[in-house]
Amino acid sequence: MPIDKHSHPDTASLAARRRFLSLSGLALAGGAGALALVGCGKSDAPAATAPAASTAAAVPQLTIAIIGDGRTGVFASLRAGDGGRKLEDEIAAKVVWQPGFTASLPVMEGIKAGGVDFSFATATAIVNAVAAGVPIVPLAAYPLPATEVDVLVAKDSPIRSAADLKGKKIAHQNGTTGTYSLIKYLESAGLRLSDVQAVSLSGADAYTAFAQGSVDAWIHWQPASGLALAKLGDKARTLPGVKTYDYAFYVARAEFADKNPQVVARLVRLIREAQQYAVAHPDETVASWAKLGGFEPGSVEEKVYRQLIVDARLSDSGAVVLKPIDGAAADSTQDLADNFQSLGVLPNKVDVRSFLLDPKFDSIKKLVAAELGA
Repeated sequence: MPIDKHSHPDTASLAARRRFLSLSGLALAGGAGALALVGCGKSDAPAATAPAASTAAAVPQLTIAIIGDGRTGVFASLRAGDGGRKLEDEIAAKVVWQPGFTASLPVMEGIKAGGVDFSFATATAIVNAVAAGVPIVPLAAYPLPATEVDVLVAKDSPIRSAADLKGKKIAHQNGTTGTYSLIKYLESAGLRLSDVQAVSLSGADAYTAFAQGSVDAWIHWQPASGLALAKLGDKARTLPGVKTYDYAFYVARAEFADKNPQVVARLVRLIREAQQYAVAHPDETVASWAKLGGFEPGSVEEKVYRQLIVDARLSDSGAVVLKPIDGAAADSTQDLADNFQSLGVLPNKVDVRSFLLDPKFDSIKKLVAAELGA
């Protein structure tokens, strides 16, 4: 299956993900079982004392997938307790953080194996998960920031618009938000993906190819694009009019959501509140991420992240308007699926709209809506 957005190229993260996937079949899958009840019965032995019955309920264990190392972003803010939050107390569950995933599509593999209970997921990951029968419950969604994606070209490149990309070699990560944005950007000039030389490369490889001049352009999302521009300085620029069109989602493993619907509904609310805090307190947020090891305090990286928060260009930025799945999210994701299928990125047509709006999710949708005040 094609992989989706939010790649993190560091080898340690990739190795961690591989180790996790190799073990996920043996991992504890989500909620802990209820404590066994021991009944009090009669005994013929006068010295024996039967134990009292226990009615204490076990606290569920929630495994949350982390894309990358988890040192930046909304999950980092929740882990750090930014804004005075105590995550585990508020959701009434023990949280296990599982970092090291390179993107949200591999997380779907983890959910299917039973080792992940909750995750961020791009529209691409949702489409592939539906096609593969991954047992997910879509909880909430929001449109990705319209300016999250950039097309980078060399400073002295003759490429000035979408029309100038015809016949050019463009690096993208196949089947991602970047691919979808590239498709739409080319359409604005009457072009199709077949009109360019689209080369599928991971974020790290694409950066190297672009910096060395092996490709004419590179399309990618934040923060990788912003960090690349900061590193390349006056050697690169972005093209105008590039937009992001798809949605982001939060999903739960079906078995966990069925047993613990209130836990995942509360977590959705806390994600939105944590992102609202980040937007209102960018300085405190980047300081928190730096303390977690996301970057060095006062570094260029810290400045880039702060500006991306202020400009609302990170993937998490849209979580301030997080809400239950609606027709707009379903229609947009169906359009992405149809585009990918027509271009051969997906082998078959996927009816993702019907899945996202399936009445079987109505009860959990009502819980999420109540938490979000929607």
